[in-house]
Amino acid sequence: MATIRPIARLFLVAVFIATAFGKPAANDDSTWSEVDHSAQLAHKRARSAHAQSRTAPTDQERTPDYWTNMARASIDEALRLQTLNTNVAKNVVLFLGDGMGVSTVTTARILKGQKAGNPGEETVLAMDSLPYTAMSKTYNIDQQVPDSAGTATAFLCGVKAEAGVIGVDGRTRYGNCSSSKGHEAESIIVHAERAGKSTGIVTTARVTHATPASAYAHSAARGWEADSDLSAEARENNCTDIAYQLVEEAPDVEVILGGGRRMFTPRTATDPESGNNGDRNDGVDLIQRWQDGKTGRASYVWNGTDFRNVDPESTDYLLGLFEMSHMKYSADRDLTDPAEEPTIADMTRKAIEILQKNDNGFFLLVEGGRIDHGHHASQAVKALEDTLAFDDAVQVAKDMLDTSDSLIVVTADHSHTLTFAGYPDRGHPIFGKWESSQVKDDLPYTPLLYGTGPGYKITGNGTRHNITDIDTAYKEYTQQSAVPMTSDTHGGDDVIIMAGGPMAHLFHGVQEQHYITHVMMYAACLGEYTHDCDMRTPSVNPRHSRSAGMSRSARRGTYVITLITITSSLFVNF
Repeated sequence: MATIRPIARLFLVAVFIATAFGKPAANDDSTWSEVDHSAQLAHKRARSAHAQSRTAPTDQERTPDYWTNMARASIDEALRLQTLNTNVAKNVVLFLGDGMGVSTVTTARILKGQKAGNPGEETVLAMDSLPYTAMSKTYNIDQQVPDSAGTATAFLCGVKAEAGVIGVDGRTRYGNCSSSKGHEAESIIVHAERAGKSTGIVTTARVTHATPASAYAHSAARGWEADSDLSAEARENNCTDIAYQLVEEAPDVEVILGGGRRMFTPRTATDPESGNNGDRNDGVDLIQRWQDGKTGRASYVWNGTDFRNVDPESTDYLLGLFEMSHMKYSADRDLTDPAEEPTIADMTRKAIEILQKNDNGFFLLVEGGRIDHGHHASQAVKALEDTLAFDDAVQVAKDMLDTSDSLIVVTADHSHTLTFAGYPDRGHPIFGKWESSQVKDDLPYTPLLYGTGPGYKITGNGTRHNITDIDTAYKEYTQQSAVPMTSDTHGGDDVIIMAGGPMAHLFHGVQEQHYITHVMMYAACLGEYTHDCDMRTPSVNPRHSRSAGMSRSARRGTYVITLITITSSLFVNF
């Protein structure tokens, strides 16, 4: 009997594992799915129409050792990360890809590889190589699918709020100035400046747009960028516009780079580049006000030539406004022109060079704002090219900063309705067309499509628009969409958080979006987390230091013994 019971226990363990992890019995739905997928694969093997675009797997990829070695390297890296970096973050850089959902990251990754002459799917973005990841829930407190103001308030100010509001808590009603009084939410920039750090904002959108504005302003409406935008109720209750707050009321931000000159200049002023007039009714030249208000070495620039001539060593403050409104799409830039406005990577580099002179460290917000605009137009080429430009900026920070004392976080405020589907072959051009016998109207389509947007077109006979003779890789091409709208909407799906540096391991699982601010402040010992520095260890978490020093074989042995102990205890009373 004593011999039978251990055997029975092992038998039950085997049954449990087989039941929990074995292949489930097929029901009607799964059977249909399997048969349908087999038919699709058979069709792919038989066709020859797309043979030129198809990339054959390499000889290495066909061998198990290739994938085993790759997995072993990843496991070794994961084991190395068990030694946690619990240093205080001297520097924090938050990269925000506006509208950069998971489908955007995936397809931009493929685009990067294809531009280098590779199939693309195997490529690694700069943001991909950050070791810790989590998912962020992006809803506003009043909307399932969020806007960029409410989300920016969450990841910069640490509180969720209504859609459309800037730097205020949930007691503020959108568009109601009086409801925002006394309900302002302080951003991480405020806390960083208070702690003696330098701060900076880099964006390809207007510097008064939703994301950057949430770093320094408090407003019941994101659209109140200039005084001419204020509602009558806002003026009656003495609410000020966002541009005015940046210059006159906000923390002393050292570096501000982006677009939006017209929000800072009066209607009587002529823009030096476009010849158009500004938006301000109050007659105030806020650019001149900014220059007059600086006691340190301050520079204002509005073009690429002057920007490149800025010497970081002799500059304490830098304001760069490179367009009347948003900056150019990456796809529209002429990078051979020395006077061309800077890229987001250029601005990030200059910002870090200026900010890192502060021995107390810095906080920097970098927004790829035009990713979102490309998606709104359903122009995937522009959106993905801007995503790659944004990733170049991430690489700049990784090259310039040491993650032993610098926390780098990459995330998005929300997603878009961009889909990536249709069984295209490995290496198929990411902006190319695809054909399939399963398409009922027998017309080609692009694997990149939008759920909503301006690309909805139906011909007179009720069929989809025929794109056979259209260059779908052209930057102005508008992807087809399922629902006709003037602009693609945001998506409500979770977005990814990628991080490396001190306390980056706190980004795990699925989190509310406001959690991002709190982790960054905890890592840098800012605000309410200042006292936590007294309890921090110099470099490693003592709970992990012992296992980190063990050999790999010893750790594996420990894991196996633990597993056997736990499993045996489940059946001790059998």
